[in-house]
Amino acid sequence: MATLKICVQKQRTDGTWPVYIRVTHKSRHGYIKTDKHVWGKGINPKTKEIKDAFVIQQVSINVVDYMERLNKRNISSWTLEEVIAFLKSGDEEISFSDYCRKYIHSMQDAGQIRNARNYEMAINHFERYIGSNRVNFSALTSAVIERWIKSMSGTQRAKEMYPICLRQVFKAALLEYNDYDTGNIRIKTNPWMKVKIPKAEKPEKLAITPEDARTFFAAALPPTKLAKPLTEIGHDVAMLVLCLAGINTVDLYNMRKKDYYNGILHYRRAKTTKSRADNAYIEMRVPSLLLPIFDKYATPDDDEYLFSFHDRFSTSDSFGSGADSGIKQICESMGITGDDRYCVYTFRHTWGTVAQNDCGATIADVGFAMNHSQGHGVTRGYVIPDFSPAWILNEKVIDFIFFSTDKGKRADQKQEELLFRFSKKHMVKGTVYFKGNALGEVQDIGFSNVEQVIQKLIPFIPDDMPHRATLHFKISILDKGGQTMTYERMRGVNC
Repeated sequence: MATLKICVQKQRTDGTWPVYIRVTHKSRHGYIKTDKHVWGKGINPKTKEIKDAFVIQQVSINVVDYMERLNKRNISSWTLEEVIAFLKSGDEEISFSDYCRKYIHSMQDAGQIRNARNYEMAINHFERYIGSNRVNFSALTSAVIERWIKSMSGTQRAKEMYPICLRQVFKAALLEYNDYDTGNIRIKTNPWMKVKIPKAEKPEKLAITPEDARTFFAAALPPTKLAKPLTEIGHDVAMLVLCLAGINTVDLYNMRKKDYYNGILHYRRAKTTKSRADNAYIEMRVPSLLLPIFDKYATPDDDEYLFSFHDRFSTSDSFGSGADSGIKQICESMGITGDDRYCVYTFRHTWGTVAQNDCGATIADVGFAMNHSQGHGVTRGYVIPDFSPAWILNEKVIDFIFFSTDKGKRADQKQEELLFRFSKKHMVKGTVYFKGNALGEVQDIGFSNVEQVIQKLIPFIPDDMPHRATLHFKISILDKGGQTMTYERMRGVNC
């Protein structure tokens, strides 16, 4: 058991003696400085015995508090340094804001720049909600966090991403500040045990049909007096993304000359390189269709970067935003406005959709070519893959879009949906399914559209159906030979 004693050590030049609490543990001594001082008649300079009754009384309060805290712990295995750290920590407030920024800096140092930006946005949003940039761990209660999450209910992604980021930081802090072996617990509560983080809204599928892609790339660029305007950059970046199996703009921006040899790009996908055993490495053969664009944006011999995007854009984010702006300007010149305008990700999604729907690729084939981990990160960490199947699939997608007039299957599906019309005179049958089980069925006339049939089927959905569970609706027009269409809805979101 440690022992504590009030004492002084050395006299200062101003004649005062700082007061300490001496901690003795396992025959070793350490000192905790107090905010008290004694001088004159308050101390015997020969024996260094404190005589000031007030100082003794005030410091004794700390000694009693320290002893009570030590008595509640088994410190037999602790070192002297651990005992002193435990006593000095006390009920000292720990800044969650400071710890978050320390955590973010460590991510930046590790090269996780984009992820660090997400964490920074999360803590900034939380601090704005609290109204302070000096948030302590004690301020994070379940009620506060739940109200904060509720304030983001109108967002699509932030309501899930921001809480997950802060929860991850909190978990790291628990490991750093709390010693569960010794019982030295500085963060005493974990509000995340009670908090339910909502799921982000299912992202809209951004893919366009091959016909729409052909129209976009054939469109005349709006006239301008600028050299290499954003529309031209947007057009070329869209072509690079679509013809390189959906490559990300950050990877185009960061591509070095040393990454391109023998007609092949050798690179690591920036988004997931830090989280995968194979460092998200991929090799993609450059199709001849892109060689003019490669020449157009080539850099001087003394520039390490492959493309000259750095000359105009200071960061990969500004480069991506510039490309998006150019693509949207082209869309507007084509009469595509508002939310219907395309963006860089439109062409990444389009590559994957065309590869599967129109080129016979499986989901696994698409994921491999687009450099997704596919749940085999460990295996890919020690297997040297052959990337040629991805090159072959990429050529198939390019041939289908740019060197054929074939209609995509999605276009046929859209046409089928346009033809799926009925009036109140038609006999319509509708069934709602969950995990393959039919929950209920209606068959009647009087329906004017699909949504009316779906609304009629909603009462068959059990009240205890999980929120955001996926339901399927099959609707048939019996008067049209049983013409049938299927629809998907999410419980509590769109049904």
